[in-house]
Amino acid sequence: MSIIGPSGSGKSTFLRCLNYLEEPTRGRVTIGDTVVDTSSVHRKEVVKFRRKSSMIFQSYNLFKNKTALENIAEALIVVRKIDGKQAVERAGKIMKKIGLEGKEDSYPTQLSGGQQQRVGIGRAMALETDVILFDEPTSALDPELVGEVLELIKSLAEEGRSMIIVTHEMKFAREVSDRVVFMEDGIILAEGTPEEILVSPKNKRIEAFLGKIS
Repeated sequence: MSIIGPSGSGKSTFLRCLNYLEEPTRGRVTIGDTVVDTSSVHRKEVVKFRRKSSMIFQSYNLFKNKTALENIAEALIVVRKIDGKQAVERAGKIMKKIGLEGKEDSYPTQLSGGQQQRVGIGRAMALETDVILFDEPTSALDPELVGEVLELIKSLAEEGRSMIIVTHEMKFAREVSDRVVFMEDGIILAEGTPEEILVSPKNKRIEAFLGKIS
């Protein structure tokens, strides 16, 4: 599912409410077989609930003092409580899958923005959560690096991974999404297939939005 809309419309805030990086004011959040009622949730429930999702940030959020391989392995050790040797082995396989074989010992400062974001995605892949949340994953990248990250996300979609993506990349959203949500001022104005929202929108506001960015 792709979430689109103008800047400041609440897309990222909504995404952060799904894993309690922002505390929802009311409502229920369901991921897989786990339901959280925001009016009566306890801290332990939040910790357990967060393990249902993994998040990719705009600014990579990698550990600067750890190598690419260690960034992926650390998530497995800390979050999944996997043995260190096994975590490193699994992280090595992920590095190959994200196209960064040979960069295992590189630190984030030695990687391009696109490579850093791919490590972030690899870390999320390794955790094998119910859903991966992407908060504008290409917004901090130079234009020539956007394609490599979008290709990786597209490959995950083709594998059948559940993902929610906040994005300004309309062509990508049209190609990869099963559903598209249009948000403005914190409200969902429309939801439908890429065809219904991005190709033949019936909502004039969406038409105007797409006209400005195309």
